[in-house]
Amino acid sequence: MIIDCHGHYTTAPAGHDAFRKAQVAHFNDRSLPAAVYPTISDDELRESVEANQLRLLRERGADMTIFSPRASTMAHHIGDEQVSAEWTRRCNDLIARVVQLYPDQFIGVCQLPQSPGVPIAHSVAELERCVNELGFVGCNLNPDPSGGHWDGLPLTDRSWYPFFEKMVELDVPAMVHVSGSCNANFHATGAHYLNADTTAFMQFLQGDLFRDFPELRFIIPHGGGAVPYHWGRFRGLADMLGKPPLAEHVMKNVYFDTCVYHQPGIDLLFEVIDIDNILFGSEMVGAVRGIDPQTGHFFDDTRRYVDALGLSEGDRHKVFEGNARRVYPRLDAQLKARGL
Repeated sequence: MIIDCHGHYTTAPAGHDAFRKAQVAHFNDRSLPAAVYPTISDDELRESVEANQLRLLRERGADMTIFSPRASTMAHHIGDEQVSAEWTRRCNDLIARVVQLYPDQFIGVCQLPQSPGVPIAHSVAELERCVNELGFVGCNLNPDPSGGHWDGLPLTDRSWYPFFEKMVELDVPAMVHVSGSCNANFHATGAHYLNADTTAFMQFLQGDLFRDFPELRFIIPHGGGAVPYHWGRFRGLADMLGKPPLAEHVMKNVYFDTCVYHQPGIDLLFEVIDIDNILFGSEMVGAVRGIDPQTGHFFDDTRRYVDALGLSEGDRHKVFEGNARRVYPRLDAQLKARGL
């Protein structure tokens, strides 16, 4: 089985996006009518994924996608806590409906109702709802709900602990994933996302979070940002800061995906990072959707890069399936319940 750990609903029906525009417009100008969520039929949902994610899943030879709301439109910096909570619930409910229609191909991961300056503890209830009621297996956690200003506290600060306690209780991981950028210095997918990946790793390195939460698990997407490329720098910084070696200090709890869109990058990732810490992911129909003129294949067809590595069968199993089932135990339990 091939499990893609990184999929977003980037092709949601137009009515869903129109609701968001109306919601934000009403927040900014209360003279405008309040947004009313439209009726979205099952046929609209089928059309939105069958021509896109589901088609590519089949064409590229994968079996299942861990599916979450579109990251760039989480937009925790827009509106207030109430706006974020309503939008988040709508997004998560839509993911749940897609999973109900295609339970063999999609499994849910939730967005959180984060908002700048609002305690992360306020997101616990939505995580519980999504896991316990909707059957989701994880969440996307935004380390910078300000949208590029980074005016909050690092992930290792104790203010995050109530949420981490709930993650451990529910036995779910979080993908560290920012949303859109409102800072003109940082292009969302080309700079802000990769900055956040690298920043989160450095925060973990500087702190002692996993001493307090040895069972906490995070996936840092996009191949870990700059981390594998600068692995020597991070090992050196750990030593200078008096921290244990990275393998002990961070990498028992942190995993990277394969959303790296060229062969040399994948080669480097697998050369530097232990095979047990790599999960297959593609983020298809995501940040980079075009065809690479050097290869003639889509940039985000990441299975091609992994296949080209010539891994042993045991290592292929880890990357394509085993590691995901270990990092997402609720996914593993659901698959076992189906005899898989």
